[in-house]
Amino acid sequence: MHGTYNFWLVALSLVVATLASFTALDLSGRIAQLPNRRQRHAWLAGGAGAMGVGIWSMHFIGVLAFKLPIPVGYDFKITACSLLIAVGVSYFALHVIAHDALGAKRLASASVLMGLGIVGMHYTGDAAMLMQPGIVYDPVLVAASIAIAVVASGAALFIAHKLRIEDQGHVLEKRMAASLIMGLAITGMHYTANAAANYLPGAICGAADGVDLRWLGTTISIFTFAILIVTLMLSRFDARTASLVQSVSQLNSRIVYMAAFDALTDLPNRLTLTEHIERAIEHGKQGKGLFAILFMDLDGFKTINDSLGHTVGDQVLQAFAQRLADCVSAGDTVARLGGDEFVILVRHIGLPEDAQRVGEAVLERMRETIWVEGRPLQVAPSIGIALFPRDGDTVETLLKNADAAMYAAKRAGRGTCRFFESDMNEAATRTLQIQQALHEALDKEYFSLRFQPKFYGRDGALAGAEALLRLNHPTLGLLSPAEFISIAERNGQIVPIGYWVVREACRQIRRWQAAGLKTTKVAINLSPRQLAQPDLLETIQEIVHAERMSPEKIMFEITETAAMHDVRRTAETVHAFQKCGFEVAIDDFGTGYSSLAYLQRFRVRQLKIDRFFVDGLDAHDSEGTAIVAAIIKLAHSLGMNVVAEGVETESQREKLEALRCDQLQGYLLGVPLTPDAFGVLLGGPGEPLPPSATVTA
Repeated sequence: MHGTYNFWLVALSLVVATLASFTALDLSGRIAQLPNRRQRHAWLAGGAGAMGVGIWSMHFIGVLAFKLPIPVGYDFKITACSLLIAVGVSYFALHVIAHDALGAKRLASASVLMGLGIVGMHYTGDAAMLMQPGIVYDPVLVAASIAIAVVASGAALFIAHKLRIEDQGHVLEKRMAASLIMGLAITGMHYTANAAANYLPGAICGAADGVDLRWLGTTISIFTFAILIVTLMLSRFDARTASLVQSVSQLNSRIVYMAAFDALTDLPNRLTLTEHIERAIEHGKQGKGLFAILFMDLDGFKTINDSLGHTVGDQVLQAFAQRLADCVSAGDTVARLGGDEFVILVRHIGLPEDAQRVGEAVLERMRETIWVEGRPLQVAPSIGIALFPRDGDTVETLLKNADAAMYAAKRAGRGTCRFFESDMNEAATRTLQIQQALHEALDKEYFSLRFQPKFYGRDGALAGAEALLRLNHPTLGLLSPAEFISIAERNGQIVPIGYWVVREACRQIRRWQAAGLKTTKVAINLSPRQLAQPDLLETIQEIVHAERMSPEKIMFEITETAAMHDVRRTAETVHAFQKCGFEVAIDDFGTGYSSLAYLQRFRVRQLKIDRFFVDGLDAHDSEGTAIVAAIIKLAHSLGMNVVAEGVETESQREKLEALRCDQLQGYLLGVPLTPDAFGVLLGGPGEPLPPSATVTA
């Protein structure tokens, strides 16, 4: 008995098979992402139901596409049994796909079991027809259908497992293509199995009075599409919801992290440090141990940041933070407050010496060179230490006192470690007052210049002057540079102040010229912060031009430490100043790196011997004299003249003159003078001033 096929139903069966395959692929990806075991089982059950209905309905739509010349029906119980087989096979398939690993043996065994399950579903569905006599099957085609089912199952499992991860590229397009291939394989297996069935002449369908075929076809089509589409929609919605929940969770975690940790160094921030100190205070009040606060910042970091850029500065901070973390125990806390300020909370100390050992270990570790972008950089902190409960019993007090101790360490020479002392608060208050005074000084004209003369060593004639800055505040009184220059350097105010000094020096030289006096060269100090300004020379040229002053009347002094911080940049700066007509001198020579090899590279006009070596002429006699003589001979061999500063005794002057020092400067010869008093030295009216006359007011 021969049948015929309805083309549209065959096409519909392929569409159903493809949609069922896509649902399986989509569900496999959803199940693979679920972390909760209960959710995985729920989606496995629901997905197996949807996928099973899809495979089963494809089979029965394919059956409906085949028309026999006799009435046909299906036994309800056997048909239900075939549906359960389809659902069971689908559950098994999704369970296999959801595993992280799918080895060759596991894939082979799973393919055979799944293929046999699909074949079993098909032939069970055929059995639901209750044909009399029974259907005779072609063994070759049956074997072919089984082989197709096994191979198709293996391919489906392999593809589904590979495409289960959502975040790979073009996953949707890949799943659609794979679904079509899987649908063709499943449909091919079904119609191969159909071809294997031979209906004998005169056979009748024993289930013709069972489930109505037309009702079955319509119901299957509608419910299959509804179930598969709803399942896909739920999967997509759940996936998006899960993704949204995960994104919100990640964002929340990131916000919590950012609120507690520093973004640049990954160290705890001020908020977290405060919480840790509060807990340490609570434990300390319960008699569970003392602790220490180490407050520090990096000496010279602002110069690095300004001269080499913020990228290099950030890398220095990161390297410093890592080294700090290496210096403490597991229970201690290292935090960054901001900028170059760091704090270490050292728990469970027995004696103050325990905190000092941590501070000294930090200083020792930081003496090692930090390499950033091929540059060797030396950065060292000044450290202030406050102890609980001796120096405070609140977070604010402990941090404030540790900060005051740190500034005391800076005043003591930097790169050192100091414990808090009660009088340090007075110094900290004084520092705040000076900071406020500096903010007002330029606008309210609190600044003034003094001029300290320099004399030739051979005949004592006037050789020049050094401009020295003074701050005369209405309440703080007259302040010397030793009090406010370092503060202005730290907070960046030194830059506009330095430009004011240049402008005021030019104006004063013009006043002397207008008075008919023979003027001399005036030396002006450039601070490290000023040297870091990219437009330093351009701004100074604008000032000098605006004040109608000749560059030959101005000399700029750079301290040896500042010059050696970035040798290449310093050399370029010196040469650029000289090209514009300004002379440049190295100040405080011998107190910094004392790298004689770089003097020739700088090619400065003048070298100033630091007062430390001048004092050594008296204190160390022959040894001190030998050192100064060596410096003078070296400078002369390089074509430089030498100025000795800090000359305060006759014996110092006599030795320097004997060593052929070019110029002398110091209180023995002349103190810093007001502009009018210095005008007397230039030959102005008035009584001649003795060399040591004190005219500073």
